[in-house]
This record gives sequence, structure tokens and C-alpha cells, in this order.
Amino acid sequence: MARPTRYAALMTTAVSTLALAACATEEPAPRAQGATPASAAVVTDPVAVTYDGGILVLDGKTLKMAKDLPLGGFNRLNPAGNDRHLLVSTSSGFRVLDAVGAVLTDTEVKAAKPGHVVRHAGKTVLFADGTGEVTVFDPKTLGASAPPAPKHKTPEAHHGVAVELTGGELVTTIGNEDARPGIVVLDKDKKEIARNEQCPGVHGEATARGEAVVIGCETGVLIYRDGAITKVPSPDPYGRIGNQAGSDLSPITLGDYKVDKAAELERPTRVSLIDTEKATLKHVELGTSYTFRSLARGPRGEALVLGTDGQIHVIDPVTGAVTKKIAVLGSWQEPLEWQRPRPAIFVRGGTAYVTDPGKKEIHAVDLASGTKTTTGALPGTPNEVSGVLAH
Repeated sequence: MARPTRYAALMTTAVSTLALAACATEEPAPRAQGATPASAAVVTDPVAVTYDGGILVLDGKTLKMAKDLPLGGFNRLNPAGNDRHLLVSTSSGFRVLDAVGAVLTDTEVKAAKPGHVVRHAGKTVLFADGTGEVTVFDPKTLGASAPPAPKHKTPEAHHGVAVELTGGELVTTIGNEDARPGIVVLDKDKKEIARNEQCPGVHGEATARGEAVVIGCETGVLIYRDGAITKVPSPDPYGRIGNQAGSDLSPITLGDYKVDKAAELERPTRVSLIDTEKATLKHVELGTSYTFRSLARGPRGEALVLGTDGQIHVIDPVTGAVTKKIAVLGSWQEPLEWQRPRPAIFVRGGTAYVTDPGKKEIHAVDLASGTKTTTGALPGTPNEVSGVLAH
């Protein structure tokens, strides 16, 4: 099975032929990049959903469609790190979507094979797989200035990820088209301060309380914390952790866990809990499978997994106990091709948004009460779901 990378997605993306106009200020001309036309509707707490052929912008309270934005191909969505914008991966870079104004702007951060988007410590970091370029910017500046320029470039291009910490340290993966062995940490002057190359197949990241950065490997994880890198090995010879979800309220990250390297599609039923303070790894058996779009964190740092049994499994990250199961959907099965639609979860505050491709619906779930509060009908089959940050 091909691993779920943004680059692989973009190989299937058709370049849109639509002439997408720049967004305007209150004056009719000239128009500023990234700004919203005065006549544009204001969408409350917007949520965005991709479908085959475009992006639907929804009102986050009512889940009614505010705008259908046509965009050909398979599109990927990423929160931009503020309460207004999202970033859409395109064939040429990261396109800025003004979700509040329901406008796909002409502002774009150019990137060859755009990959991971990471938000941490008030900064947003973009990784270009085709060049190894790392772009860091303050998300509050989106739409108010020219697109940012790359800050760093890895020695070789690869499918990677980078995180900038509060003190200016840059944690970035290393590798090339053939292998991705580990990570390197640079200080604010780009001087190397730490390195570890014992992480084959490095993929994905999450940050935890205390600015601990966790990077997944095919044999466990690497933790960068307080100036040092620690390897936490998997208990299995091949124990891959490639997708994670972190919380600033918890020192523990939530990760997936796969053990069959030869499988066309492994449907795991265990998840990983990585304690960045104790440098330990333990597993939780859910009794149901899940996918890479199933992992999230709740408002108190609780670990959330959307299972193929149609339930959100709420896990205490400290004890590993499943404290609650919230029924949202009927049972479903992961498709063989990772680009194909499957239920996905996005959490903002105390609300989880869950898509149902089979019924062309999206649900809002109150995590505290465990009830569905709103259901929205969609004109297309939902694939990815994301939204702006909470006000």
C-alpha cells in the first residue's frame, strides 16, 4: 500500500483551469492578495470539506453550505494556524483559502510537491517534498503581506516535515528519494545541535506539552526534548508509527501502529501512546480498526480515535483506558486506495466534526455530552475535513 503522503495526492491532482480572481479590499481597485471582497459573505466558524471537484465551505454552527468552490483533482486541506484561513495543497504550492470569506484567494506559497503543514508556537511551517525547502511564517500575516520565502533547505529533497520551536530551533527530517533515516535539529543560527539517524522510514510528527517533538519511524519514534534526541523503540521488529496527534495539554502523543510491512493494506486495531517525559511507548487495543484520518485530540488532551465501528473512542492518555465510546456512524470499511473517501474527524474546541461519505453527510458531536448536535447534508461525497482555529 502506498503511504498517505501529500505528494502522492498531488500526482493525481489536475490543475484547475478556472481564473480565480484576487480578493479585494473595500476599494474596487487595486485588490490586495488574500483579502476578502467587501461583498463576500462572512461564514461563522467555517469548516471545509473536499469532494471530487472542489471544496465546500460550511457554517460551523449550522453545517449549512456557504459556498461551493470548484477545484479540479484530489485536494488536501490544512489549517493555516489562524481563525480565518486554510491552506490547500495544489500542484504548484500551498494556496490560501479565506474560509471566513469563502474565497479561494490568489495568494500561494510556491512549493514543489507541497507536503506537511505544521503549526506550533505561533508559527506555521511548510515542507516542500520536491526541494526540501522549509518555509516558516506567522499565520497572522496571511493576506496582509507577500507570501513568505523559504527559510531553510535540507541537503536532499524527500518527503519530510519540519517544526520550529519557541527558541528558534528547527527540527527537520533528513533523507532522499530512497531512504529517510532520521532527523536533525538546528539552532536559530542554523548550527546543528542534535542528530539521530536511527529512524528508518521517518514520517509524521506531533508536539506535546513542554515542546517535545515526536517523529515516527518504522521501528518506533524519536523524541526531541530539552536539547536531546531519544529513540523509543517499538516492541516489534517492524512497528511503524507514521501518523500522530499531539496536545499542548498532555506530554503524551497519540499515534497509529502497524506491524505488517508486506501488507497491501493493514487494518490495525491498536494505537500508540508515546510518553515524552518518560520516553515510553504503550499500546491500546480498541477492538476495531481505524485509518490515518481517525486520530485527534480533545479539549482536555484526551486521545480520540474514530473507529470503523462508527464510534469515537475516547482514551485517557495517562492510563490508556477507553473512558467513553460515542456512536456517530454506522460501521464502515477502509478502502484499499488511501485517496478514496473514508470517514474523517476534525476537532475544534469541544466539538468533533465527522464526515460520512456513504450518506454524504457531516456531523457535529459534542464531546462532553457524547451527543450529535447537528447534521449537515452535502452535495458531494466528503473526503478530507478541516477548519479554522477557534476564536
